[in-house]
Amino acid sequence: MSRAQSVHHVTIQTTNRERTKEWYEKVFGAEAVERGSRRQLQVHFGTWEIHFSETADPVHAPLVHFAVEIDDWNEMLTHLDQLGIAYGKTVGPGRAGSFRERMGGDDPHQGRRESDGSHYTYLQDPDGNTIELVHHPEG
Repeated sequence: MSRAQSVHHVTIQTTNRERTKEWYEKVFGAEAVERGSRRQLQVHFGTWEIHFSETADPVHAPLVHFAVEIDDWNEMLTHLDQLGIAYGKTVGPGRAGSFRERMGGDDPHQGRRESDGSHYTYLQDPDGNTIELVHHPEG
């Protein structure tokens, strides 16, 4: 069975991207990660990251989740299928039209980023918490 290797990132909300970047750099020594993403601030801490999605209303924002790095992507998807666990490219149920749906190819169940060949998909635990599965074949 494919196993989770580590927490890759946690995504939370910010109302001011630049203020948040400066605060995390100053307080924790975090480093901003530039991957060409204008929709998110991503900061790096050792082996993991925090991603910040900018929103006017952080309390009701739909993108709060954590991501888990998966060692064998295809094996994990097969495992989820065998368990009957739904997964897809959107964050949470009924989020049609989200930015996630418009990137990463045509497969509604998983995405692939052309820039680095990484894969991603989302699922929810029994309490409705969103979990992103990621696989970075290049490390």
